[in-house]
Amino acid sequence: MSQNNLCKGFEVELFTGSLNSHIGVSADIEAKFSNFVKEPDSRNVEYITTPEKEYKFLHEKLITPRKKLRQWLNGKGLTIIPSSTLCFKHDNQFQRSDIDNEYHQFIEDNYGISIATSSVHINIGIDDLDKLFAAIRLIRSEAALYLSISASSPFLNNKITENHSQRWIQFPKTPRKVPLFVNHNNYVDWIEENIDNKNMQNIRHFWSSIRPNGPQRPLILDRLELRICDFVHDINLLLGITAMLELRILNLFENINTLDPLTASIFSIDQLSEICDQNEMNAAKDSLNSELLHWQDGKKVICREWIQQLLSDLSSTAEKFNMKHLLKPIHKVLEEGNQSMKWINQYKGGLSIEQIMKISIEDMIKSEDENF
Repeated sequence: MSQNNLCKGFEVELFTGSLNSHIGVSADIEAKFSNFVKEPDSRNVEYITTPEKEYKFLHEKLITPRKKLRQWLNGKGLTIIPSSTLCFKHDNQFQRSDIDNEYHQFIEDNYGISIATSSVHINIGIDDLDKLFAAIRLIRSEAALYLSISASSPFLNNKITENHSQRWIQFPKTPRKVPLFVNHNNYVDWIEENIDNKNMQNIRHFWSSIRPNGPQRPLILDRLELRICDFVHDINLLLGITAMLELRILNLFENINTLDPLTASIFSIDQLSEICDQNEMNAAKDSLNSELLHWQDGKKVICREWIQQLLSDLSSTAEKFNMKHLLKPIHKVLEEGNQSMKWINQYKGGLSIEQIMKISIEDMIKSEDENF
């Protein structure tokens, strides 16, 4: 039933370096590869996939750029580092990728290396504005679940943190308070107000767990962008997260009255945004083990149990769209733990951060070779 599926595309940020340090070569990568772009800190680089409906094409588009980049990095004695934070020992010096870029200067001056993280942004095409903002409200209310599945940043500066997603703890969410938008006009007015009062430098300077996206923001929008996930090196897991996201949106479209938080929650819009923010912080700290408040009724629920219930709720929709097999990696994460949990267990078992990353890099290369 791919004709009824939604278009999906990705923005994938990566860290480059050696087996014990982060090394920035993003300018060289951008010059070499047309589908890679620099991030403000040169240790980061990003590639963007064109939208596709079919998951088999998404798999190819996600893994091919990474394989080509890895081959180029190998020639320089470098690799891709799967952590979503600067896990190896480093100083606090921002490493600018573009000295002449004024926006990068603003970022360095205001945020420093707190912004030096890697993640994956998942874009889902929705060209009906009412449906788009309903989806943004629902996925914002459940964003903590997606973060918990993807968490891969328990380390920073060669030390273990107390967080499963150190990336989301340290990342400077901007503006600090983001409402659940009632409709498109509400969003446009809010964006213009925040740019006018300098809370945002420009339309790109909107760093939240989720946001509307499109060819001419804020006026022309055609997709939802989920920005909360840590970097996921397992392509099959990333596609599983994407499938769960797509199925939840398709599920919403069939049940707008009972699933749109605007009408299906006991809380006001302002209360909901506060609950979402707190849930995200709880998930960043303890991921699958975190205690969250459900957006519908405010009941406390363990994140792992909420995800299990959501997968159960999505089961019939997954069967209808022949996507049930795509969700298997998420069930595996619920059973075995996410990447951060595995790394924390290895660290507690006596391995150093460098040893842990070396093992993960080898696993990453093996999975690329098996799936290419």
